Amino acid sequence: MKKSFYLLSVSGFFPDSVCCSGKYSARSFRFYLEILYVKNFKSPVMKIYCKNTRQYISVLGGEKVIDLIPRLGRALPFNPICARVNNKTEDLCFPLFAPRQVEFLGADSPSGRRVYVRSLCMMLYKAVEEVMPGVTLCIEHSMSHGHYCRLMKDGAVVTLTDSDIDLLLQHLTKLRDSDVPFQRKERLSEDAIRVFRNQGLEAKVTLLETLHDLYTTYYRLGSLADSYYGPLAPSTAFIQDFDLRLYKQGFLLFAYGREKTDELLRTNPPQENMYKAFTDQLMFNRVIQVKNVGELNIAVRNRRTADLINVAEAMHDKLLGRISDDILKRRQEGGAGIVMLAGPSSSGKTTTTKRLAIQLMTNLIVPKMISLDDYFVDRDKTPLDEKGDYDYESLYALDLERLNDDLSRLLRGEEINLPTYSFELGRRIEKEKRLKLEDNEVLLIEGIHGLNPELTSSINPDEVYKVYVSALTTLKIDDHNWISTSDNRLLRRIVRDHKYRHTTALDTIRRWQSVRRGEERWIFPFSENADATFNSSLIFELGVMKDYAEPILRQVPRDDVAYAEAFRLLRLLSYFESIPAEQIPTTSLLREFLGGSSFHY
Repeated sequence: MKKSFYLLSVSGFFPDSVCCSGKYSARSFRFYLEILYVKNFKSPVMKIYCKNTRQYISVLGGEKVIDLIPRLGRALPFNPICARVNNKTEDLCFPLFAPRQVEFLGADSPSGRRVYVRSLCMMLYKAVEEVMPGVTLCIEHSMSHGHYCRLMKDGAVVTLTDSDIDLLLQHLTKLRDSDVPFQRKERLSEDAIRVFRNQGLEAKVTLLETLHDLYTTYYRLGSLADSYYGPLAPSTAFIQDFDLRLYKQGFLLFAYGREKTDELLRTNPPQENMYKAFTDQLMFNRVIQVKNVGELNIAVRNRRTADLINVAEAMHDKLLGRISDDILKRRQEGGAGIVMLAGPSSSGKTTTTKRLAIQLMTNLIVPKMISLDDYFVDRDKTPLDEKGDYDYESLYALDLERLNDDLSRLLRGEEINLPTYSFELGRRIEKEKRLKLEDNEVLLIEGIHGLNPELTSSINPDEVYKVYVSALTTLKIDDHNWISTSDNRLLRRIVRDHKYRHTTALDTIRRWQSVRRGEERWIFPFSENADATFNSSLIFELGVMKDYAEPILRQVPRDDVAYAEAFRLLRLLSYFESIPAEQIPTTSLLREFLGGSSFHY
């Protein structure tokens, strides 16, 4: 570069004569710079590796990821909605200023699905603002393959009609057809706070004021601003399918078209038990004045964590006490000789079973426990999954005939010899394990299939009391960003597997989608069969998990595709103030994952 040029800013060089003349606008400077850049540096060309096509693509510095798509032609068999750039999920408008690896993702991928839903949520926020100005949209939690939402005004729930829902749908459709861009902004946090406060988004303001980040990223849709836990689509035209349905005090938001929603609701009607469990927890959150992460952070800084922990643990005890009382009532009526506890991975089933056993004993009922693992069929009879591996999560990996025969005999007062399964040998071995149920005794069985009626098909339904256990997280990041129940359980599993099974976060993340598929098939369809639902989430737990999970997640290598998930979870945890684990009692369900429990596992 000639000496007549000097560094004016990070964007480039300008000659003294141009800068000092005062005759040129910023646009003229930029245009001059572009000519100068090409002239002096010949060609600002970089190579981007497209993982989808396994080829390098030449790009100019500053081009966006979306600009690569037309160059791929028909090599991309789907419509991308986002991309992994160096194994981090980014929006398609991400600018390229250095060589990168890019992998395009469709809306059917886990990351793409999250982008689709987040974008739809901002469209819903825009529609609500246009249809009902002055009303607050609260997206509460996922439920029934959708998301439960309520509209609030002056602290009260707004009663909706079918006409209101139709009007919101019309505005969503208009937004989609207008192809309005989601504009990404990165501004000083103090400016973002001012924007959000002007829009009445106080939960976002509270969170940002507790984080103290210098810069904040948010999006604009027309004149409306909002922030989301992850990237959005380039524009509203990418969000083609959606539906709204009135439900209880609010409505369900679906990221599907009307035909698909009809099918989902026909095969999986709204989950009444789950709705009640969520609603009860939301009321509890309001009582303790911690409804979102910002309020939790304030409570931590004000040294209220001990109170929060004590109250949350007492709530668990109270819920288990109610379930125990219900079992006692059923026992007095001649039923409930067997209590089944089921739920998805890392929901805390084992500790819940042990704590329920204590509650039963306070009702003078003696619990006896057996493991469904001992009823596995021999390995050569175990079903295979789609990859040809042994599918131990299948219902048919269990010897249902032997199980039903043993349970029937126990209920008749007979003595049985329990089976023992050897995972090393892959078959059942016989040991002396005698069991008989007395009049004041009940059989507790924990397992993922406990709610499936086929598991105990030969048993009188009145004899089986079913408990569904799941971490139904109700703490929200803010009014438009919820914390996924699945993410909560995944973090529990990452911490537990690392501590007790010496498994890396990389391996746990890689297996998680397979675990989720098993849950969708074998657990969630039967959740409404439960006589009681126990919400095992604790409002403070992610603050405690933070110090345990972050070091493990940082070990996930950046060159592995699982890094995108690790990075996303690290970002979630970054919103939380740390809570010392020393304050957690040894009987807490959280100890099942952290260690230090007074229970034996």
